[in-house]
Amino acid sequence: MNEYTEDYVNYTYDYQEYGDFEDPEVRSEYSQKMTLHIISVVIYSISFVLGVTGNGVVIWVTAFKSKRTVNSIWLLNLAIADFVFVLFLPFSIDYVLRDFHWSFGLVMCKLNSFVSVVNMYASVFFLMILSLDRYVSLVHLSWSQRCRTVRCAWITCGCVWGTSALLSLPTLIFRDIMHIHDKVVCFNNFSFQDEHTAAMRHITLVAIRTTVGFLLPFSAICMTGILLAIKVHQSDSPVRISGFSKIVSAVIFAFFLCWAPFHTFSLMELSIHSSLYLHTVLKTGFPLATSLAFFNSCINPILYMLVGKKVRQLMKRSCLDITKSSLRELSQSISGTESVSIADINADVGPPEEPTESSAV
Repeated sequence: MNEYTEDYVNYTYDYQEYGDFEDPEVRSEYSQKMTLHIISVVIYSISFVLGVTGNGVVIWVTAFKSKRTVNSIWLLNLAIADFVFVLFLPFSIDYVLRDFHWSFGLVMCKLNSFVSVVNMYASVFFLMILSLDRYVSLVHLSWSQRCRTVRCAWITCGCVWGTSALLSLPTLIFRDIMHIHDKVVCFNNFSFQDEHTAAMRHITLVAIRTTVGFLLPFSAICMTGILLAIKVHQSDSPVRISGFSKIVSAVIFAFFLCWAPFHTFSLMELSIHSSLYLHTVLKTGFPLATSLAFFNSCINPILYMLVGKKVRQLMKRSCLDITKSSLRELSQSISGTESVSIADINADVGPPEEPTESSAV
């Protein structure tokens, strides 16, 4: 593996073996590395537990316990994207715990990265649609009543998933595994031919991911937010901002906070080979930025509960229904068991004996 290829390994920049641990600089670098690993694993683990639980509840509520509306379809698909993503987090946790040694083979290396990129695109696209839909439903009421249907929402979701998968195909193509210092690493292998081709592939991939997966959607989101604010300010009869709009605003803001550092470091990564200081910054910051981006997949259900009053009431009512149903089944089971037990006792004892003449006397 040449030096150029090492410069283009994503997310992991410290494959070198540590030498003399008596050297204070080596010990300090190793300690810093282990601290970052621990923080990343903690964030991944929290994201997995909260993400599976929270998104699972949202999927269950929006799919089975609530009326099928356009808003519920947006939230359902957003929750599905996050739920599928967090299911693959244990692979990343194992990867970090093994000091970036990938032990699951090439197929899972490609699939794990593909799922994470699809989740990124799908999440930001659904957030953009949520923002556009909120603007249309509040400002263009007549058009919204004619065209804003459940069928159109499902068609839009299908287009989002197809576009996200198409934009994520380079991950399946370039993701590769390689043996480095007795380790197997999972990385973007851009150097199939020469250094110039590898550089162009890397730059193109990062540019598309940052532009299509972050800058353009958030430009549209900010534009619709500004237009909505202007419309509300100019309106004689004030437009009431619903609880769902507050949820959308909170989810969009959380996505920006979680993903902005990741895309910033991705752009910085393009110049990693030209600056030793930048190399150190990326090695320190990129693992944390990646962990923060992954954390976004578990934060949406928390925001639903904190911001959305109707969502809280619906989830509370659903949980109460489950509890009542479970207690009812348990009560019936206990009653049935007691009935069987009494019948068994009566069968064992038999009918009461007729009194004999001697006993009667």
